[in-house]
Amino acid sequence: MYFVRTAGEHDLEKVRALLAESFHATYDGLHGKAKVDELITHLFTPAALKARLARKDAEFLVADDGRNIGGVGYAAMSQKLTKTVMLHLLYVSSKLQRQGIGRDIFAELETCFPDAEIMRLEVEPQNAAAIAFYQAHGFAEVGRSENNASGQSGIPSLIFEKPLGGH
Repeated sequence: MYFVRTAGEHDLEKVRALLAESFHATYDGLHGKAKVDELITHLFTPAALKARLARKDAEFLVADDGRNIGGVGYAAMSQKLTKTVMLHLLYVSSKLQRQGIGRDIFAELETCFPDAEIMRLEVEPQNAAAIAFYQAHGFAEVGRSENNASGQSGIPSLIFEKPLGGH
């Protein structure tokens, strides 16, 4: 049984391992192992994960069974868009998918931002499982990003949004 709770610094090594495993399971077939290794190295350094933990207008959650981290979620208020929370990470171990862990993490994240009216995310256009999950949870496609700006992955993404709360 996995319980969703706020991540702590003591979780970060397990979180990093779960993100690496999930990224490889999700993206190796789409972009190749080398590109995925490069993304993991860039995105999930211990310093980057600690910075996410420390951010005040964000929520960093894990699903924990007492021994293992089965899933991770991270969302933060947008720096650019008013009353919008960005869902940056929602990953469940490939061995534990379809057991409600992602749903439970997502349900908790939805309640963490009372001032937000919209939740927004970007998803890989070929990640059919994630797209189906987000659509089943009330998201609709609103645009596309090519992610070609300096420092970005160069991997296109679809932009999805969902209205939050009673707005």
